[in-house]
Amino acid sequence: MRNRTSVIIVTVIVFLVSSVPAGADDKTDIETIIKASYFNGAFNDLDTQAMRQGFHPEFAIFSADGEDLSRYPIDAWIKGIETRKQDPKHDSSKAKMDCKIVSLDVTGGAAAAKIEISKDGRLVYTDYLSLLKFSDGWKIAAKVYQAHQK
Repeated sequence: MRNRTSVIIVTVIVFLVSSVPAGADDKTDIETIIKASYFNGAFNDLDTQAMRQGFHPEFAIFSADGEDLSRYPIDAWIKGIETRKQDPKHDSSKAKMDCKIVSLDVTGGAAAAKIEISKDGRLVYTDYLSLLKFSDGWKIAAKVYQAHQK
């Protein structure tokens, strides 16, 4: 009788654990990566070290160029930010943007985030980030975007 009770208790625990929505911790981890590496790394703080931590080394920004697919790799983006920061005319306050995660969808080890980037109340970019979960955690793997007219 004791064995049967133990089996029932274990079965109920397994059922309860498996019925908890997957991804709650993943969503928090992804939001943290996006805020630290993208919002503050690429924009507000121009923190290229944070970018290196949150972006996969093979990350690229993809955009349409006529019928061609343009690819802007993370190393070029980081180099551009570092060059800009060294310019004596650089004003870090001009890099500040209002950044918002509009939606986040997670399926297992893949995620997609819709981001809105605004400045002075005007929508500047709508970005779509693709993220993947690696053995060392979530990384931003790719970006496509829409620039909005001034």
